[in-house]
Formats: sequence, structure tokens, C-alpha cells
Amino acid sequence: MRPKIYLFGDSITEESFAHGGWGSSLAHHFARTVIERVFPAAESGDAPVAVTVFFGANDAVIPNRCSGFQHVPLDEYKQNLHDIVAFLK
Repeated sequence: MRPKIYLFGDSITEESFAHGGWGSSLAHHFARTVIERVFPAAESGDAPVAVTVFFGANDAVIPNRCSGFQHVPLDEYKQNLHDIVAFLK
């Protein structure tokens, strides 16, 4: 069985799957698919060798601007990131 690598992120991570992107290079060997389905309880020796969590670029937009609907308050962002990391551990 090949080792697993998960790329879990926002539109920047999505763009990595464009032709020649770092995500598309990995996609030749690994498939990306939502957290509980992607990360079932790992069997011993079946854990991924690497995981990226790349969120925040869109969440950090300034509220009350044209793209303010994407803003996530800092405390909510921190909790979301903490929950993702805790789940992966």
C-alpha cells in the first residue's frame, strides 16, 4: 500500500491542482476526496505520512469590504483549525 498524503485547504490548495501545480503532481499518486470520510480511524501503519492544512487566506479578508462575506472571526478560525488538528491527531 502506498503512503497517504492529504491536502486539505482553501482555494490556494485547490489551485495547486492546476496543470503543473504541486497538488497535481501529488494527485498522480494520490486521490483527494469530507473530513470523516477522508480520515477514517487509521489502522496501525496506515496513517498518512504527511497532511497539509492550508486555510485562512479567504477567511482573513476585511469585513465590510466587497469580499467580506468570506471573513471568519479570529476566535472562530482558531477553533476551527484546532478542531481539524485535534481530529487529525
